[in-house]
Amino acid sequence: MGKCSFCRTSIEQGTGTMYVKKDGTIFNFCSMKCEKNLLKLGRTPRYEKWTKAYEKGGVKK
Repeated sequence: MGKCSFCRTSIEQGTGTMYVKKDGTIFNFCSMKCEKNLLKLGRTPRYEKWTKAYEKGGVKK
């Protein structure tokens, strides 16, 4: 599968969830935590301390 669309961690073959929007956009998720944060709660990965986007220079609060 590749990497998680929210936290950017590697996803092993045969695990994870693929979400396809009506416009054809594909999201891959490693866990339900990532899926809920992006789709249901509408959060941005660079503001969450546990994601790699935050570690790469996200906004420090």
